[in-house]
Amino acid sequence: MSVLEIPSALIVETVEHLRAARYSERVVLWLGRPHADVVTVSQVYVPIQIADAGYFRIPSDGMAALFGHMRAARLMVAAQVHTHPQEAFHSPVDDEWAIVRHEGGLSLVVPRFCQKTTAASFGIDAKVFRLDADDVFVEVPAATAYKVIE
Repeated sequence: MSVLEIPSALIVETVEHLRAARYSERVVLWLGRPHADVVTVSQVYVPIQIADAGYFRIPSDGMAALFGHMRAARLMVAAQVHTHPQEAFHSPVDDEWAIVRHEGGLSLVVPRFCQKTTAASFGIDAKVFRLDADDVFVEVPAATAYKVIE
């Protein structure tokens, strides 16, 4: 399993984008490149999305724009990060609409629409789920999934 390395400035950017949705779910994608056993995140990407207080999804034009951006920048989706209205967990709807579909891929869920989360508390507040070989998102400790770098 690859571990993600993400600069602290991108955690700050992630929190800002998630909080901007106020009281609606929102998803951002961490884009990066693999190097041996590490994926280095280099961008926070906010896709075109349809969202409300209880769901998000990326429509076909949003997926096309994402694929075009990734192809041009030669990046992959390293992880998806989204909010929930209350507790952080991976719901059946999250499973169905997940962008991350590769074994070992990460999906992070931030509670309370990220309104009480800061860059400093992100590692505590966000729950991390890794897609296993059976196509099931399993909660894993953040320390085994990603590392914040300066």
